[in-house]
Amino acid sequence: MGLKGIATFPAATQKNFAMSNQQPFFFVMNPGSGNQNAQQTQDTISAILSAAGCCYQFMVVEEGSQLITAAQQAVKLAQEQAGAVVAVGGDGTLNTVSQAVLGTGVPFGVLPQGTFNYFARCYGIPQDTDAATQCLIDAVIKPVKVGKLNGKIFLVNASLGLYPQLLEDREAFKQRFGRNRLVALGAALMTLLKAHRQLAVQIEYAGEIRTLRTPTIVVNNNALQLEHIGIDKGDELARNHLVAITSTPVSTPALYGMLLRGLLSRLGEDENLISFSFEKMTVRLGRGRRRIKVAMDGEVSYMRSPLEFSVAEHRLPLLVPRDPALRSQS
Repeated sequence: MGLKGIATFPAATQKNFAMSNQQPFFFVMNPGSGNQNAQQTQDTISAILSAAGCCYQFMVVEEGSQLITAAQQAVKLAQEQAGAVVAVGGDGTLNTVSQAVLGTGVPFGVLPQGTFNYFARCYGIPQDTDAATQCLIDAVIKPVKVGKLNGKIFLVNASLGLYPQLLEDREAFKQRFGRNRLVALGAALMTLLKAHRQLAVQIEYAGEIRTLRTPTIVVNNNALQLEHIGIDKGDELARNHLVAITSTPVSTPALYGMLLRGLLSRLGEDENLISFSFEKMTVRLGRGRRRIKVAMDGEVSYMRSPLEFSVAEHRLPLLVPRDPALRSQS
Protein backbone atom coordinates (compact mmCIF):
# COMPACT_ATOMS: atom_id res chain seq x y z
CA MET A 1 0.00 0.00 0.00
CA GLY A 2 1.11 3.56 -0.53
CA LEU A 3 1.96 5.68 2.48
CA LYS A 4 0.07 8.90 3.19
CA GLY A 5 1.00 11.69 5.61
CA ILE A 6 -1.56 13.51 7.73
CA ALA A 7 -1.55 16.18 10.42
CA THR A 8 0.89 16.17 13.32
CA PHE A 9 0.19 13.44 15.87
CA PRO A 10 -1.10 14.63 19.28
CA ALA A 11 0.98 14.33 22.43
CA ALA A 12 1.56 10.74 23.58
CA THR A 13 0.11 11.53 27.00
CA GLN A 14 -3.40 11.92 25.57
CA LYS A 15 -5.36 8.80 26.43
CA ASN A 16 -7.98 7.22 24.19
CA PHE A 17 -6.71 8.81 20.99
CA ALA A 18 -7.50 6.40 18.15
CA MET A 19 -5.31 5.60 15.18
CA SER A 20 -6.76 6.35 11.76
CA ASN A 21 -6.54 3.90 8.86
CA GLN A 22 -4.73 6.68 7.00
CA GLN A 23 -1.89 6.70 9.52
CA PRO A 24 0.85 4.33 8.32
CA PHE A 25 2.18 1.44 10.37
CA PHE A 26 5.92 0.72 10.20
CA PHE A 27 6.54 -2.90 11.19
CA VAL A 28 10.01 -3.74 12.50
CA MET A 29 10.57 -7.49 12.20
CA ASN A 30 13.40 -9.78 13.22
CA PRO A 31 12.85 -13.21 11.56
CA GLY A 32 15.22 -14.82 14.08
CA SER A 33 13.01 -13.73 16.97
CA GLY A 34 9.94 -15.58 18.12
CA ASN A 35 8.45 -18.95 17.34
CA GLN A 36 6.46 -18.35 14.16
CA ASN A 37 7.21 -18.43 10.44
CA ALA A 38 8.29 -14.92 9.46
CA GLN A 39 6.88 -14.97 5.93
CA GLN A 40 3.59 -16.39 7.12
CA THR A 41 3.39 -13.66 9.75
CA GLN A 42 4.10 -10.99 7.16
CA ASP A 43 1.46 -12.41 4.80
CA THR A 44 -1.13 -12.43 7.59
CA ILE A 45 -0.45 -8.81 8.49
CA SER A 46 -0.55 -7.73 4.83
CA ALA A 47 -3.85 -9.44 4.12
CA ILE A 48 -5.63 -7.92 7.12
CA LEU A 49 -4.31 -4.38 6.70
CA SER A 50 -4.85 -4.34 2.93
CA ALA A 51 -8.44 -5.46 3.36
CA ALA A 52 -8.96 -2.64 5.85
CA GLY A 53 -7.40 -0.04 3.54
CA CYS A 54 -4.53 0.68 5.93
CA CYS A 55 -1.12 2.00 4.95
CA TYR A 56 1.91 0.00 6.10
CA GLN A 57 5.54 -0.84 5.44
CA PHE A 58 7.72 -3.73 6.60
CA MET A 59 11.27 -3.23 7.80
CA VAL A 60 12.77 -6.72 8.07
CA VAL A 61 16.28 -7.25 9.44
CA GLU A 62 18.51 -10.23 8.69
CA GLU A 63 20.44 -10.06 11.95
CA GLY A 64 19.58 -8.94 15.46
CA SER A 65 22.41 -6.41 15.37
CA GLN A 66 20.53 -4.50 12.66
CA LEU A 67 17.39 -4.17 14.75
CA ILE A 68 18.17 -0.87 16.46
CA THR A 69 19.06 0.81 13.15
CA ALA A 70 15.81 -0.41 11.59
CA ALA A 71 13.87 0.79 14.63
CA GLN A 72 15.45 4.24 14.45
CA GLN A 73 14.61 4.47 10.75
CA ALA A 74 11.03 3.40 11.46
CA VAL A 75 10.69 6.09 14.14
CA LYS A 76 12.01 8.74 11.74
CA LEU A 77 9.47 7.74 9.08
CA ALA A 78 6.66 7.59 11.61
CA GLN A 79 7.49 11.10 12.83
CA GLU A 80 7.53 12.43 9.27
CA GLN A 81 4.26 10.75 8.31
CA ALA A 82 2.37 10.81 11.62
CA GLY A 83 2.40 7.05 11.80
CA ALA A 84 3.11 4.33 14.35
CA VAL A 85 5.97 1.88 14.88
CA VAL A 86 5.05 -1.76 15.50
CA ALA A 87 7.53 -4.31 16.87
CA VAL A 88 7.01 -7.91 15.74
CA GLY A 89 8.78 -10.51 17.87
CA GLY A 90 9.48 -11.65 21.41
CA ASP A 91 10.07 -9.46 24.45
CA GLY A 92 13.71 -8.87 23.46
CA THR A 93 12.69 -7.48 20.07
CA LEU A 94 9.96 -5.37 21.68
CA ASN A 95 12.56 -3.98 24.10
CA THR A 96 15.00 -2.97 21.35
CA VAL A 97 12.35 -1.23 19.24
CA SER A 98 10.86 0.53 22.27
CA GLN A 99 14.31 1.97 23.08
CA ALA A 100 14.09 3.90 19.81
CA VAL A 101 10.44 4.89 20.32
CA LEU A 102 10.47 6.12 23.94
CA GLY A 103 10.36 9.90 24.27
CA THR A 104 9.66 10.57 20.59
CA GLY A 105 5.86 10.82 20.82
CA VAL A 106 5.46 8.08 18.21
CA PRO A 107 2.76 5.49 19.05
CA PHE A 108 4.14 1.99 19.70
CA GLY A 109 2.36 -1.22 18.73
CA VAL A 110 3.35 -4.83 19.31
CA LEU A 111 2.60 -8.13 17.60
CA PRO A 112 3.91 -10.70 20.12
CA GLN A 113 5.76 -13.73 18.76
CA GLY A 114 7.65 -14.99 21.82
CA THR A 115 7.19 -17.80 24.33
CA PHE A 116 5.66 -15.95 27.28
CA ASN A 117 4.77 -12.51 25.82
CA TYR A 118 4.26 -10.97 29.26
CA PHE A 119 4.39 -7.38 28.02
CA ALA A 120 1.67 -7.79 25.40
CA ARG A 121 -0.53 -10.00 27.59
CA CYS A 122 -0.37 -7.55 30.49
CA TYR A 123 -2.09 -4.93 28.31
CA GLY A 124 -4.66 -7.21 26.70
CA ILE A 125 -2.94 -7.52 23.31
CA PRO A 126 -3.78 -10.91 21.74
CA GLN A 127 -0.97 -13.41 21.21
CA ASP A 128 -2.50 -14.56 17.92
CA THR A 129 -1.06 -12.54 15.01
CA ASP A 130 -4.40 -12.34 13.19
CA ALA A 131 -6.26 -11.02 16.26
CA ALA A 132 -3.44 -8.66 17.29
CA THR A 133 -3.33 -7.14 13.80
CA GLN A 134 -7.11 -6.66 13.78
CA CYS A 135 -6.79 -4.83 17.09
CA LEU A 136 -4.18 -2.45 15.64
CA ILE A 137 -6.75 -1.20 13.14
CA ASP A 138 -8.95 0.19 15.92
CA ALA A 139 -6.40 0.87 18.64
CA VAL A 140 -6.17 3.59 21.28
CA ILE A 141 -3.11 4.86 23.10
CA LYS A 142 -2.37 3.79 26.64
CA PRO A 143 0.72 5.49 28.15
CA VAL A 144 2.55 2.76 30.07
CA LYS A 145 5.37 2.89 32.61
CA VAL A 146 8.76 1.37 31.78
CA GLY A 147 11.84 0.79 33.88
CA LYS A 148 15.42 1.93 33.36
CA LEU A 149 18.74 0.31 34.21
CA ASN A 150 21.84 2.44 33.66
CA GLY A 151 20.05 4.46 31.00
CA LYS A 152 18.52 1.52 29.10
CA ILE A 153 14.85 0.69 29.41
CA PHE A 154 13.11 -2.57 30.21
CA LEU A 155 9.47 -3.42 29.70
CA VAL A 156 9.04 -6.60 31.79
CA ASN A 157 12.06 -7.10 34.05
CA ALA A 158 15.78 -6.62 34.56
CA SER A 159 17.98 -8.92 36.61
CA LEU A 160 21.46 -9.96 37.72
CA GLY A 161 22.99 -13.09 39.21
CA LEU A 162 21.29 -16.46 38.70
CA TYR A 163 18.40 -15.22 36.56
CA PRO A 164 20.52 -14.09 33.56
CA GLN A 165 22.26 -17.48 33.61
CA LEU A 166 18.89 -19.19 33.59
CA LEU A 167 17.90 -17.15 30.53
CA GLU A 168 21.09 -18.04 28.67
CA ASP A 169 20.58 -21.73 29.39
CA ARG A 170 16.94 -21.46 28.33
CA GLU A 171 17.94 -19.96 24.99
CA ALA A 172 20.43 -22.78 24.42
CA PHE A 173 17.70 -25.34 25.15
CA LYS A 174 15.33 -23.60 22.76
CA GLN A 175 17.88 -23.77 19.97
CA ARG A 176 18.04 -27.56 20.45
CA PHE A 177 14.49 -28.48 21.39
CA GLY A 178 12.25 -25.66 20.16
CA ARG A 179 10.42 -22.74 21.73
CA ASN A 180 7.78 -23.73 24.23
CA ARG A 181 7.15 -23.48 27.94
CA LEU A 182 8.05 -27.07 28.76
CA VAL A 183 11.49 -26.54 27.22
CA ALA A 184 11.85 -23.38 29.30
CA LEU A 185 10.97 -25.33 32.45
CA GLY A 186 13.47 -28.07 31.61
CA ALA A 187 16.19 -25.48 31.12
CA ALA A 188 15.41 -23.93 34.51
CA LEU A 189 15.68 -27.30 36.24
CA MET A 190 19.08 -27.93 34.67
CA THR A 191 20.35 -24.45 35.52
CA LEU A 192 19.54 -24.92 39.20
CA LEU A 193 21.62 -28.12 39.29
CA LYS A 194 24.80 -26.13 38.75
CA ALA A 195 26.85 -24.61 41.52
CA HIS A 196 26.05 -20.91 41.93
CA ARG A 197 27.95 -18.08 43.55
CA GLN A 198 26.15 -15.84 45.98
CA LEU A 199 26.29 -12.18 45.04
CA ALA A 200 27.63 -9.77 47.64
CA VAL A 201 25.79 -6.50 47.02
CA GLN A 202 24.95 -3.22 48.66
CA ILE A 203 21.43 -2.00 47.93
CA GLU A 204 20.38 1.62 48.41
CA TYR A 205 16.77 2.80 48.11
CA ALA A 206 14.39 5.12 49.97
CA GLY A 207 17.32 6.61 51.88
CA GLU A 208 18.43 3.27 53.32
CA ILE A 209 21.49 1.12 52.60
CA ARG A 210 21.38 -2.65 52.99
CA THR A 211 24.16 -5.24 52.54
CA LEU A 212 23.00 -8.57 51.20
CA ARG A 213 24.25 -11.94 49.97
CA THR A 214 21.87 -13.42 47.44
CA PRO A 215 21.83 -15.68 44.36
CA THR A 216 19.91 -13.16 42.25
CA ILE A 217 18.06 -9.85 42.06
CA VAL A 218 15.11 -9.36 39.70
CA VAL A 219 13.44 -5.97 39.22
CA ASN A 220 9.92 -6.37 37.85
CA ASN A 221 7.66 -3.99 35.93
CA ASN A 222 4.91 -6.42 34.92
CA ALA A 223 1.81 -7.01 37.04
CA LEU A 224 0.86 -10.15 35.14
CA GLN A 225 4.21 -11.83 35.75
CA LEU A 226 4.05 -10.95 39.45
CA GLU A 227 0.55 -12.42 39.64
CA HIS A 228 1.61 -15.62 37.92
CA ILE A 229 4.46 -16.29 40.36
CA GLY A 230 2.37 -15.31 43.38
CA ILE A 231 3.85 -12.01 44.54
CA ASP A 232 1.15 -9.55 45.61
CA LYS A 233 2.78 -6.29 44.55
CA GLY A 234 0.75 -5.34 41.49
CA ASP A 235 -0.71 -2.34 43.31
CA GLU A 236 2.82 -1.01 43.83
CA LEU A 237 3.43 -1.06 40.07
CA ALA A 238 0.23 0.94 39.64
CA ARG A 239 1.66 3.55 42.04
CA ASN A 240 4.56 4.24 39.67
CA HIS A 241 6.98 1.92 41.45
CA LEU A 242 9.12 -1.03 40.38
CA VAL A 243 9.29 -4.23 42.43
CA ALA A 244 12.57 -5.84 43.48
CA ILE A 245 12.63 -9.59 44.14
CA THR A 246 15.61 -11.25 45.82
CA SER A 247 16.31 -13.78 48.57
CA THR A 248 18.60 -14.72 51.39
CA PRO A 249 21.44 -17.18 50.53
CA VAL A 250 19.80 -20.51 49.66
CA SER A 251 20.85 -24.07 48.84
CA THR A 252 20.03 -25.88 45.59
CA PRO A 253 17.08 -27.77 47.18
CA ALA A 254 15.73 -24.44 48.44
CA LEU A 255 16.03 -22.99 44.92
CA TYR A 256 13.97 -25.90 43.60
CA GLY A 257 11.41 -25.14 46.29
CA MET A 258 11.24 -21.53 45.17
CA LEU A 259 10.85 -22.60 41.54
CA LEU A 260 7.99 -24.93 42.50
CA ARG A 261 6.25 -22.22 44.50
CA GLY A 262 6.60 -19.86 41.54
CA LEU A 263 4.99 -22.45 39.24
CA LEU A 264 2.14 -22.79 41.74
CA SER A 265 1.76 -18.99 42.01
CA ARG A 266 2.89 -19.10 45.64
CA LEU A 267 6.42 -17.67 45.55
CA GLY A 268 5.39 -14.87 47.88
CA GLU A 269 4.94 -17.46 50.64
CA ASP A 270 8.60 -18.59 50.54
CA GLU A 271 10.40 -17.76 53.80
CA ASN A 272 13.63 -16.95 51.92
CA LEU A 273 12.01 -14.40 49.62
CA ILE A 274 12.64 -10.66 49.95
CA SER A 275 10.54 -8.23 47.90
CA PHE A 276 9.99 -4.48 48.06
CA SER A 277 8.92 -1.61 45.83
CA PHE A 278 10.85 1.52 44.90
CA GLU A 279 11.15 4.42 42.46
CA LYS A 280 14.96 4.48 42.42
CA MET A 281 17.46 1.87 43.60
CA THR A 282 21.25 1.59 43.39
CA VAL A 283 23.01 -1.78 43.52
CA ARG A 284 26.76 -1.83 44.15
CA LEU A 285 28.83 -4.97 43.73
CA GLY A 286 31.12 -6.22 46.49
CA ARG A 287 34.66 -7.60 46.41
CA GLY A 288 35.92 -5.03 43.94
CA ARG A 289 33.75 -6.29 41.06
CA ARG A 290 33.20 -3.69 38.37
CA ARG A 291 31.11 -5.57 35.81
CA ILE A 292 28.32 -8.10 36.00
CA LYS A 293 26.08 -10.01 33.64
CA VAL A 294 22.55 -8.58 33.49
CA ALA A 295 19.39 -9.48 31.61
CA MET A 296 16.78 -7.03 30.36
CA ASP A 297 13.60 -8.51 28.89
CA GLY A 298 15.47 -11.72 28.15
CA GLU A 299 18.51 -10.14 26.47
CA VAL A 300 21.80 -10.73 28.31
CA SER A 301 24.74 -8.30 28.39
CA TYR A 302 27.35 -6.90 30.78
CA MET A 303 27.07 -3.66 32.73
CA ARG A 304 29.33 -1.73 35.05
CA SER A 305 28.65 -1.13 38.72
CA PRO A 306 26.86 0.71 40.20
CA LEU A 307 23.56 -0.46 38.72
CA GLU A 308 20.97 2.33 38.77
CA PHE A 309 17.35 1.15 38.55
CA SER A 310 14.55 3.68 38.17
CA VAL A 311 11.18 4.43 36.61
CA ALA A 312 11.72 6.03 33.19
CA GLU A 313 10.76 9.69 32.95
CA HIS A 314 8.73 9.11 29.76
CA ARG A 315 5.73 6.86 29.28
CA LEU A 316 5.53 4.54 26.30
CA PRO A 317 2.47 5.38 24.13
CA LEU A 318 1.28 1.80 23.64
CA LEU A 319 -1.43 0.92 21.13
CA VAL A 320 -4.03 -1.31 22.79
CA PRO A 321 -7.44 -2.57 21.57
CA ARG A 322 -10.17 0.06 21.90
CA ASP A 323 -12.84 -2.52 22.67
CA PRO A 324 -12.03 -4.41 25.89
CA ALA A 325 -14.00 -7.37 24.50
CA LEU A 326 -11.35 -7.78 21.78
CA ARG A 327 -8.54 -8.06 24.31
CA SER A 328 -7.03 -11.43 25.07
CA GLN A 329 -7.45 -13.08 28.45
CA SER A 330 -4.06 -13.51 30.17
